[in-house]
Amino acid sequence: MHGELADAKNGVPTGVECRDGIFAVRSTVRRFNYFWSVPIMPNARLLLSYAHPDDEAFGSGGLISKYVAQGVDVYYLCATNGDVGTMKPEFLEGYNSIAERRLAELDCASQKLGFKQVFLLGYRDSGMMGSETSNDPASLWQAPQEEVTRRVVEVIREVQPQVVITFNKYGGYGHPDHIAIQKATTDAYLKAGDATYLTNGQQPYAPQKLYYSSVPKTILQVGIFMTRLRGNDPRKLGANKDIDLVAILDHIEPIHTRIDVSQWYDAWDEASACHASQLGARSQTIPTWLRRQLAPWQGLTRIHPSPNGARGYETDIFAGVTLDERRGVTA
Repeated sequence: MHGELADAKNGVPTGVECRDGIFAVRSTVRRFNYFWSVPIMPNARLLLSYAHPDDEAFGSGGLISKYVAQGVDVYYLCATNGDVGTMKPEFLEGYNSIAERRLAELDCASQKLGFKQVFLLGYRDSGMMGSETSNDPASLWQAPQEEVTRRVVEVIREVQPQVVITFNKYGGYGHPDHIAIQKATTDAYLKAGDATYLTNGQQPYAPQKLYYSSVPKTILQVGIFMTRLRGNDPRKLGANKDIDLVAILDHIEPIHTRIDVSQWYDAWDEASACHASQLGARSQTIPTWLRRQLAPWQGLTRIHPSPNGARGYETDIFAGVTLDERRGVTA
């Protein structure tokens, strides 16, 4: 089903295309031109599958900026509308809901980052683990996993990405929505290429590489140290005191891939700034100049194909990938 929404009802901006229950926003952003040389990668496609408006910028802004500049078509699947995000009242001025504000911020970040297309699954934000909102039947956490998996498979078969990135098993910082979309995306990665798994006449498509996002240990360790130095508890950060840096550190998975993003911190921070309503809860503990020195790369855990004990770090998520052309999306 194709159609255009007539208003911002339910927090969805006008002009958003709806296809079989999945909202899609096309980006018209320009390709960036930089003075240093970057390789151009025709036919390269990357899908990031995360939970909220802001996950794309806060977590992967440097990596996204780099690959967009290299000519990669980068797509974003956002599972929820961020309905229960905490924000100060002034950020709601001119908006009908938290979701509407957060989706407007996502649109801003999408233009800064240069996404080819954004897919909105439209689930309700679940809030943190154990909260009342996590029991809402409309929330992502309560949605049947097979239903979410099928919807991710549909996006994969439409986009046909060679590479897929999602959260680690802990969901980054233990957020139920992060965990839910991680499970669904991992399952979808395997099912998308299965010809017996049917989705509205789409052809099967098997992505070639699956990664889990990560945070450099050094950044977390320094963040924990500086938080304690300021007299704060690193286990109780954020506006709701529900961000636990120690637990995040404890759940980091092995890093197999390091992507150099040292030249992309400014672009990363510019995209993150679009999510102004959420920056109060995620203000940088470490200044940008120090982050650039401590972690000039973004780390990833390679799930498929398995690294099999390979020595050293992979430096390009498209290494070894066949850059096939995107074919027709219907059988």
